[in-house]
Amino acid sequence: MTLKLTEQSLPDVMLIEPVVFEDDRGFFMETYHMIKYSEAGLDQQFVQENHSHSRRHTLRGLHYQLKHPQGKLVYVIAGEILDIAVDIRRGSPTFGRWTGTLLSDKNKRQLFIPADFAHGLCVVSETADVMYKCTDLYAPGDEYGILWSDPTIDIVWPIENPILSEKDAKNPQLKYIPASLLPVYKG
Repeated sequence: MTLKLTEQSLPDVMLIEPVVFEDDRGFFMETYHMIKYSEAGLDQQFVQENHSHSRRHTLRGLHYQLKHPQGKLVYVIAGEILDIAVDIRRGSPTFGRWTGTLLSDKNKRQLFIPADFAHGLCVVSETADVMYKCTDLYAPGDEYGILWSDPTIDIVWPIENPILSEKDAKNPQLKYIPASLLPVYKG
């Protein structure tokens, strides 16, 4: 058995279905194996791993780093989230478009969000514990955000009044972000 990667509606955003071994004791799975993921088409080096715990209706994002862009491999160890990737690369044929998928402890799927894309998530279960590996380190002062409810992106979130951080509530719409503060599509 090999893990399965499926490209989503945006280029290089990959849904990953790891091999899961289940029996009457529970289950076992590799959440990451550098060689197997590389052979399957996800050849990334991860340098940091984060864990967030959030309650129902928490929305985190949409975040990105510009000088230290982070590709992210996201999965849920408890609960369920809607995980979102937005193409914010100037000049990209899919600029301003989004894709999303439900990730949960039950489906054990992962989503890879490439560097130079914005990332956000919304908790749809009572609580959720989310793990994500990053291809670059968090760089204070290099984090940017886009308004979660930007009408030009038009993400279909499963809630109307999310719980937001003060910072996320004040993020600008994509059209108001100066071009110099957006990544460039490299084709």
